[in-house]
Amino acid sequence: MVKYGLDYTRCRWILPLLLGIGVIFGIIALAGRGWLESQTLPYVHQASLWESCTRPAQGGTWSCESLMGYAWGRAAAATYLVGFILLVICFALAIIAFAIDTLRFNFIRGIGGLLFVAAVFSIMGLVIYPVKFSSEIDMTGINMFSWAYGFGWTTAIMEICLGFFFCCLPNYEDQILGNVKPTYFYSSP
Repeated sequence: MVKYGLDYTRCRWILPLLLGIGVIFGIIALAGRGWLESQTLPYVHQASLWESCTRPAQGGTWSCESLMGYAWGRAAAATYLVGFILLVICFALAIIAFAIDTLRFNFIRGIGGLLFVAAVFSIMGLVIYPVKFSSEIDMTGINMFSWAYGFGWTTAIMEICLGFFFCCLPNYEDQILGNVKPTYFYSSP
């Protein structure tokens, strides 16, 4: 990307595209019912960020309890949701920043800083949830934190990595804009 500059049509939208993928992963994590699931038969426990569902035996009816009745449930949901909202704001700002012909590199660095803040909020929610869930909710059998929880962690890792890219991109401003003279390694005979 640095070699061809941000005006190179295929490279210009890579970072906003990755942010968009992070937003999709965040939506999957927020809506997914696979934060915690039973690992072995009988499958009697399933939980999301918002509720915990259990059933007495295989084939029984699920009874669900809202996690918003617990202070830690509200805290986990709120911190992860704040991180997700900041990620959506960064996505919108990145589209605006890369759509403008003249890039504002300090603006891009600000998006990187905001991504780090979003990552902190997301990680707080992702740590509060398993610690308090396993200590306050009765679980039977062997349970595992599952696919939707994994999407939450993937979103947080993407926020950190993209934060580094957005913060480091202005360091290569001259190379991106083509202001650096090429250096030739020529030795006379």
